[in-house]
Amino acid sequence: MFKNVIVRKPGKSISEGITSAPELGKPIYEKALKQHETYVETLKSCGVKVEVLEPLEDYPDSCFVEDVAVLNRKCAIVTNPGAKTRNGEKNEIVEVLKKYYDESKIEYIKDPGTIEGGDVMMVGDHFYVGLSARTNEEGAKQFINILEKYGLTGSAVSLEKVLHLKTGLAYLENNNLLVAGEFVDNPIFEKFNKIVIDEDELYAANCIWVNDYVLIPAGYEKTKKKIEDAGYKVKLVDTSEYRKVDGGLSCLSLRF
Repeated sequence: MFKNVIVRKPGKSISEGITSAPELGKPIYEKALKQHETYVETLKSCGVKVEVLEPLEDYPDSCFVEDVAVLNRKCAIVTNPGAKTRNGEKNEIVEVLKKYYDESKIEYIKDPGTIEGGDVMMVGDHFYVGLSARTNEEGAKQFINILEKYGLTGSAVSLEKVLHLKTGLAYLENNNLLVAGEFVDNPIFEKFNKIVIDEDELYAANCIWVNDYVLIPAGYEKTKKKIEDAGYKVKLVDTSEYRKVDGGLSCLSLRF
């Protein structure tokens, strides 16, 4: 069960965020802010405390706070983002983490290793690490070595098409896994109970489990029904403005 969540408000600079889908247009700041406020209230309704950080206008993508750290019950790992325009974001999270973790339990990924939290999926005490354009083999190696120091484990997963590992995967606890695209037939995930996302709703693969609820992006009815049919209570959150800059539900928070 999660007790705490850290989020960061979007800045007006979000319109200049990294995107692979310019055809969707630029995010509208006022709408993005409203969606973020709803996201925070929805998280609170799941029984967690939410710390809301102020915007970082110098970093257009900084609302995607998941990428700068990976938090678990034993330690906090500050990442080393592979996107050059985002790398400095990691320095802004350290003081925040000291509120929740002893400094001796805050670890750091160092050059030449790169890793972003969107490439890390936690399944109990095991962590799957996606090797992507943002997370390299050295970063994954350092990350797994840190995990093992705390009695946790990790394994690397090669990506072919998606930006981050959790673009196409979401662990919903109880051995249930949302899978989409290239991960549907990946033998690494064959032991999970798979909930397969249809090709026309791939964006909805990025859901988050929060204390027996599953937060789902609004507008994906087939995915909603599949998750409800699996026995979960669902909460819908509109993230349309964040989709324009390659972001989704998991990207917007650190949950621990």
